[in-house]
Amino acid sequence: MISATSRSIRLIAPSGYCQNQDAAWLAVERLSAQGHQIENSAAILRRFQRFAGDDQQRLNDINSLASLPVLPDIVLAVRGGYGISRLLDDVDYPALEQRLSGQPLAICGHSDFTALQLALLSRSGLTTFSGPMLTGNFGAGTLSPFTERHFWQAMTSAQFDIEWTTDAPDTWASGTLWGGNLAMIASLVGTPWLPTFDDGILVIEDVNEHPFRIERMLLQLHQSGILARQRAIITGSFTGATLTEYDQGFDFPSVWDGIRQLTGLPVISGLAYGHDYNTVTLPLGARATVQVSRGASRLTVSGHPTLR
Repeated sequence: MISATSRSIRLIAPSGYCQNQDAAWLAVERLSAQGHQIENSAAILRRFQRFAGDDQQRLNDINSLASLPVLPDIVLAVRGGYGISRLLDDVDYPALEQRLSGQPLAICGHSDFTALQLALLSRSGLTTFSGPMLTGNFGAGTLSPFTERHFWQAMTSAQFDIEWTTDAPDTWASGTLWGGNLAMIASLVGTPWLPTFDDGILVIEDVNEHPFRIERMLLQLHQSGILARQRAIITGSFTGATLTEYDQGFDFPSVWDGIRQLTGLPVISGLAYGHDYNTVTLPLGARATVQVSRGASRLTVSGHPTLR
């Protein structure tokens, strides 16, 4: 599914250097062929050490959004990696809130980008979209129709549903949708950048993390009081982990079961979300209701900014 409307897409690269240049430029070519206008493509080329430019250059990608004469329709992260945590102290949250609040603007990315998204939600009240990025998704060897369809659905629909199958028990919960990459969420515990909700629906994903590391991060959220403020946890893709004979059955389902027993929270698994070929797009800070009935899950999302 391709957006029927030409959009302006501004690229930002606040994290790691884009090693896969071919994929990034393939994505630019694809999006341009669909009629979209790509801005700030020079960010793809920038490099300082392992980063997509020095700290000031990457910070400028973020803070300049507050002073653009004309806002783009979409702000799209080039890639993840590491680097945003170095910038959070110097993001101009008041200026971004003043300029971007209430605007039909979609800021989208995942992975390391989660740190900025949660900081913007915490300090500026801005809802952003946890979803595909330029290089890994739009620049994939074969573009995922699933990812593309869910991206445009989230960007343009005032309310939308996502359905999937799960082995979780029947449940119903309603609250504020938030989350993203679990390692980045855990890294923000004890900082001003982690938002606080008493009715959270926490959605998590990660890559290259063994189940014991995932459990340890979830225990950190539990022991710091964060899970006690949630209504439900939805788990997305957890790819790249290698289990061995040593684990003796200690896998992701056993982690989810343990967290259910420890917290009493519904843990709803199986959502196609995160570091994988197929991923949905989720507005962090939106209102959401999740329901599970006989293995069928439905997430209904509303209250997020949408493109005109």
